[in-house]
Order: sequence, then C-alpha cells, then structure tokens
Amino acid sequence: MQAVHFGAGNIGRGFIAVQLHKSNYHTTFIDVNGHVIDEINRRQEYQVKLAADISETYNITDISGINSVNHPDQVVQAIVEADLITTAVGPHVLKIISKLVSQGLRERIKSNKRPLNLVACENMIGGSSFFKEKVYEHINEEEQHEFNRLFGFPNAAVDRIVPNQTNDDPLFVSVEPYFEWVVEVPPIRGDIPPIEGVTYVNDLLPYIERKLFTVNTGHVVPAYIGYEYGYKTILEAINDERINELIRGVLRESGEALIRTYDLDREEHEQYTRKIIERFKNPLISDDINRVARGPIRKLGHNDRLIRPAMMYYNTVDKEPVYLAKTMAAVLDYRNEEDEEAVLLKEKIENSDYRTAFIEISGLEPQHPLVETVMNELSIKKFN
Repeated sequence: MQAVHFGAGNIGRGFIAVQLHKSNYHTTFIDVNGHVIDEINRRQEYQVKLAADISETYNITDISGINSVNHPDQVVQAIVEADLITTAVGPHVLKIISKLVSQGLRERIKSNKRPLNLVACENMIGGSSFFKEKVYEHINEEEQHEFNRLFGFPNAAVDRIVPNQTNDDPLFVSVEPYFEWVVEVPPIRGDIPPIEGVTYVNDLLPYIERKLFTVNTGHVVPAYIGYEYGYKTILEAINDERINELIRGVLRESGEALIRTYDLDREEHEQYTRKIIERFKNPLISDDINRVARGPIRKLGHNDRLIRPAMMYYNTVDKEPVYLAKTMAAVLDYRNEEDEEAVLLKEKIENSDYRTAFIEISGLEPQHPLVETVMNELSIKKFN
C-alpha cells in the first residue's frame, strides 16, 4: 500500500509515519526541506525512540521522499498512485499545498478511479474539512462532482507530544509513548483505511474537543504563566506548584464544560485529565516555553483552546471561567520579538488597548461577559 504524507517534520516522522509503517504502507514524504528529503532517500530508514524510563526504539523503513519545490510533477504522480494521503504541516500550510494536491487529484481521475481519503492530522478542529475547502478553490464546479464521489476528507484528532529537539541525526525523533489518533467515518470514501492504532468514530467532535481543550489548553498554562515567572522550559514551569494549581484549575473548568456539553463520564474524564498532567511532567519530553507559546493570536481564536472552552463553561455552568481567564490575560501579555504573531499582538494593543485588541482577536461580541472577566484578570495582574 502507498501512503503519501505531507510534512517530514518531527510529528510526521515521529507519529504519523510510525503508524503507517506498522500498517505496512510505503510512506512517501513530501516536504520543502531538501536536506531531510535527501537523507530519507539516501538512507531509506530512520529511528524513533520513545521517551520513557524503559524506552523502545522503532526502525522506520519502506520510505522515500519528494522535494515538492524541485519536483512537483513527482508529487502529482505520487498522488495518482496513492492509497492514502495524510498531512502534518500545520494549519497555515494546508492552504499552501492545496493547489498541488488539487493538481494531483485532477490527474488521478484520468487514470485511477479508486476512492482516496485525505486525512489532515493537524492541531485544529475540522482540519480535513478546511483542507478540502482549500483544494476545491482550485477546481471547477464540474470537477467537484467527481471529487465528491471519489475523494474523502475525514477529519481527525491527533495527540502525541513531540518536543522540539536537536539531534545529530537529522531524521531521528524522540516522542512520548502515549498517542491518540481518532478519525471520523462518515466522510470516508471506499473502504476504511487500515491504520494500526487509529480509532474510527461516527462523531469526532467530542474527541477532538476533549483533546484540544485538555491537552492543548492545559499545555499553554505552563507556557504563558511560566513565561511570566521567567522560566525557559515547560518542565521548569510545571515543577512550580503555583503553576500546577493553575493547570488543575483550567482543566477543571474546561473539563466541566466538556462533561456537560457531551455528557462524558465524569470519572473517565477526570482520569484522562490526570493522565494528561502526568504526561506534561515527563522530564524526557520537556519543551521550550517560547515554542509552546508561539502563535498567541491563533491561540486566542474564537474556536481555539481558550475562548471556546471558556464560552462552553459560561453556557453550561453559568459561572465565570476564572482560571481560563487568568491564562488569557497572560497570553495578552506575552512578548517575543522572534514570534510574528506576538509582535502583531503587541502592536494591536499599543495601537488601541487590551480590550479592543482582545475583542478583535477573539471574535467575541463586545458585551460578552468573558471580555469583562479577562479584563478584570488583567487589572488584577497589573495591580499585583
């Protein structure tokens, strides 16, 4: 079986390709990083190590790579022959690769009528749906009918912490042992792709929001609060009991919102939350605070990891999400001259004020009570 995977970074090599390898796919990596692609083609194997006290190492084989800048024609041909397409490129890059993918799918229809599924494995809600929307911008109305018949874009929820790392071996990746990969069934075309470790469900939203509003929401607390306290790594921050208390408070609020919204089993979710906190404390996967905190504007987006669970909490509990608001206040005060979004956030605040910038970024109505809650937390922080 042939899998085409866009993104030869740590997530692609350390998570998605591992499961594809275990499922007997030949994985063709598509990337713009010529050095990594050359190494993949030269060696045709690399190692992935589980970051744990008792570790395990996987040797990933049956791989190849294509530099999409130098050989777009080869990418098109790979899509024509593929049994599965996956991505791990980041939400912004999906739009960039969509034109080339549309060309490959258009060419595929000429000679290969087998159904094909494209799974965007990104940290976002509706990643594959967004990818489909961008791909369809490059085709006409007549082509859409055939695309709808043959090509599925099932959304996915993915969870594995792969810390930023520098290794002598450019292909080696260290990852945490835990992972979760959930894919929705209804949009799938043809047979369900056989991928070891994937859970297929009819309704993905509870799974993806549980992951985003527990793992991603919890992870930003030691990042932004840790930044305020002067820490450099997540591990340093999470060893501070004051920050631990904030993490527990944030996850109580997001957890209560999830439990009430999706009728989750309370005990099971609390166990899930405790597991997440223990994962954050793994000393072998500690990450840089600035890497986890990057993109503050996106993280304050209307449907992202802070605003969305806070609104759910208001709607289901009818109380102020104090801990989530404290975290949002810290995000608004995050400064990093090397982060384009952090620079833009600072400019927005300086050109207007905190309230105006927060309303614009979050997409909240000016009268929404969350605005006042966050502004109150900012005032308390400034006063202290």
